[in-house]
Amino acid sequence: MVGPILLRRLLLRPPPSSVARLCISAFHNWRSYATTETFHEDREKRGEKWFTLPPFTATINGGALGKELSRNRSYGRDVITKTATTSTTSTTTTALKWVTRCCPELPRSLVQKLFRLRQVRRESCDMECSGEGVEALERPLKRVAAKDSMNVGDRIHLPISVQEFPNDKQELPNDKKECHCSEEEVTFIRSLELYKDPAIIVINKPPGMPVQGGIGIKRSLDELAAACLSYDFSEPPRLVHRLDRDSSGILVMGRTQTSATVLHSIFREKTFGASNDVIDDAKRILQRRYWALVIGSPRQRRGLISAPLGKVVVDNGKSDRITIVNDSQTLPSQHAITKYKVIGSPCPGYTWLELTPLTGRKHQLRVHCAEVLRTPIVGDYKYAWQTHRNWKPLAWSNNECHSDEEFPKRKNLPFDLNMESGSVSEKNPRLHLHCKQMVLPNVNLALQNVKLHSDSDLSELESLELVAPLPSFMQRSWNITNS
Repeated sequence: MVGPILLRRLLLRPPPSSVARLCISAFHNWRSYATTETFHEDREKRGEKWFTLPPFTATINGGALGKELSRNRSYGRDVITKTATTSTTSTTTTALKWVTRCCPELPRSLVQKLFRLRQVRRESCDMECSGEGVEALERPLKRVAAKDSMNVGDRIHLPISVQEFPNDKQELPNDKKECHCSEEEVTFIRSLELYKDPAIIVINKPPGMPVQGGIGIKRSLDELAAACLSYDFSEPPRLVHRLDRDSSGILVMGRTQTSATVLHSIFREKTFGASNDVIDDAKRILQRRYWALVIGSPRQRRGLISAPLGKVVVDNGKSDRITIVNDSQTLPSQHAITKYKVIGSPCPGYTWLELTPLTGRKHQLRVHCAEVLRTPIVGDYKYAWQTHRNWKPLAWSNNECHSDEEFPKRKNLPFDLNMESGSVSEKNPRLHLHCKQMVLPNVNLALQNVKLHSDSDLSELESLELVAPLPSFMQRSWNITNS
């Protein structure tokens, strides 16, 4: 009885031809679409309807590259040359990220729903070397979770129904430019550009414009950048840091997902390095310098502020504010360090400071000036409202009055912006805090070097030095206080 049973099992086994093999010559790229057309046609003939994405390819690890660039200055050259080969040329990409990257026209909510309903499959590609070349073995499709990591050569298969999703969504950014931004508004946003290359775009943020959208915000810079500053790029610029709504100055955005990840890592490492006492300017790869006009004068002309910050809720939970935390056991806090120096104090009662944040905490400069130096920033009604209750406009001299006639009040700019009013000569001065200078690594050049040579030496990478002019009202305050 044993013999017939074994014979029956052999007869019922699927023929070897059902296990398709795709032989690819060593002279051809195994990721080519042409080599897999027959394979996918066979699946369709068997009734399997899938929408197949391109095979996963290794990408630059933006986070690791950002860390290496930061360590280049902080810890020396040897770290770069030893670790750039293994850490910066590859990154862990989840299945969800790969789908959203290959199909930007699909809503993220739809993609997440497909993963939740277990309707996404992965085809793993295993390579075998033979005497004739390289063979890619077909593997059965398996369910894949959104957080599963992708391997080189893996293909994601989505339900064929996703093809019915309208493809014209890719043209929405262009439509938004025409429908939501007038020609005057587009021209204004593009006039804010300070620097642009294939990796980053830098603008001089105007005061009064929020960086990110939220409740009660009609227009924000991230939305306007997507509509006006994408140019011929398929993806919009991405925020990598923030500026307060009422402040102004240099704002950096990544033009690609990779460059944005690198910049995120650099800004994050800046805070980490400062928390580990790496405060030497020569060792910091990212340097930001703000100009601020403060009320009063600090006791010392230069110094280092190291005071932890924490958030407290006020107005019965309607709002919050940042404050100095003396006892970390009673309130969660974050370490915050700021360097400052006096750059001008010609007018009694006012001082121009250059502030260099070594960490990136919310309202860090405003709180350190108001609560540590006891010199609040002009126009900061959130942290110095009592000081401004007795505010008296600074009188102009006759010469300045004459110069005021040469600068008549202009009409509001697009988006209801007005950068003319708000100087120290007016009843309601605006926040006098401006990101004046920034030094950061040339991310575009770093990405090019890593792509060309995975073991490239980044220790001698040049830096970008950016400068943003003061807004009109701050420039007028500078002229008044220095007259």
